[in-house]
Amino acid sequence: MTILIHVLVLDGFLLGRSLSVQMEKDGKARPVSIPHSCSTLGRKIATLYDSFTSKSLKEHIFPPLMDMLIFLNFFKAPFLVDLKKPELKIPHTVNFYIRAEPGVTLGIWHTVPSCRGEDAKGKDRCWYEAALHDGNPIIVYLHGSAEHRAAPHRLKLVKELSDGGFHVLSVDYRGFGDSTGTPTEEGLTADAICVYEWTKARSGTTPVCLWGHSLGTGVATNAARELEERGSPVDAIVLEAPFTNIWVASINYPLLKIYRKLPGVLHTLMDALRKDRIVFPNDENVKFLSSPLLILHGEDDRTVSLEIGKQLYETAHNAYRNKERVKMVIFPPGFQHNLLCKSPTLLKTRFPEQAVGMRPESRGDLQRRLGPNPTCDAYFYVKLYRAAWMS
Repeated sequence: MTILIHVLVLDGFLLGRSLSVQMEKDGKARPVSIPHSCSTLGRKIATLYDSFTSKSLKEHIFPPLMDMLIFLNFFKAPFLVDLKKPELKIPHTVNFYIRAEPGVTLGIWHTVPSCRGEDAKGKDRCWYEAALHDGNPIIVYLHGSAEHRAAPHRLKLVKELSDGGFHVLSVDYRGFGDSTGTPTEEGLTADAICVYEWTKARSGTTPVCLWGHSLGTGVATNAARELEERGSPVDAIVLEAPFTNIWVASINYPLLKIYRKLPGVLHTLMDALRKDRIVFPNDENVKFLSSPLLILHGEDDRTVSLEIGKQLYETAHNAYRNKERVKMVIFPPGFQHNLLCKSPTLLKTRFPEQAVGMRPESRGDLQRRLGPNPTCDAYFYVKLYRAAWMS
């Protein structure tokens, strides 16, 4: 292969000259013009060769490999799902697309609160868009790596939140699902900001929350920090199964733990992340935030351990001026990394958030469902959204 490349480069170099030679019958060499296209091809081949040989083999292999392991966007399960027809998977939901930047179009599912399900029947995207300022709180859901917005555990969470009275915008980042583009940390952050700002422009005074899960927690805090620095802090943030930063998450990822003891592997992987500029620094981002922040973590999470979630909570709690704006809820064993949506605690703690944004005539029914002694977690949810609503 190397010999072939050298031959091509040599041939390209000769073709790159403005003149070559041709031997005549009399033995004399005469100049011959070479087509311009051949000259261009030669330069391109030489450039490719220089680019390839300027890096080591591991520099060619590991950064793309880490991209695949971090984003896993090539795994577009569940398969055979028509993302343009969300009604086949979840009720009162519409599919639409927004342009994040040239060449990047994001696929989004908007699920309205279940209480508006009947109103939503037969309605088009314009109706759904107008519904965003109906007073019901809004969640922009930023999912984790792999799969897309129709993944079963994501649909389960969206249904629960919809039943609790929330609008939910489920976003597929660039390169995920049917969204165009190639995923990068900077790109995913730009996608989240784009969707948040698009939603805020249509929500009136209704609070909009960024809810990130796993990899999506890094996207959420990146976006929240950038918006904070612009002077527009997000209304509220929920981090479900968060990590401190992607380096720590990668080192502790079950699939990679097998290779940690091999000589040089850990250094190589971290070096690949640095070269790709993949960090997702939750632990640094939370130091610059002021938005109400809620961290959710399961005791038996084997993908991102509870200890890592606790570390992030401590960092945020120490950094926030208003300590009441940072809370953590730990869920008992049984829900692991992806299934907190199945916890009955989440159901109990979710409803009071709605009391902030719901219509007055519905609040009595909510109170009856909660009973006379709502849990401490539920009380925090009230404070979380009240803080967002009043700020």
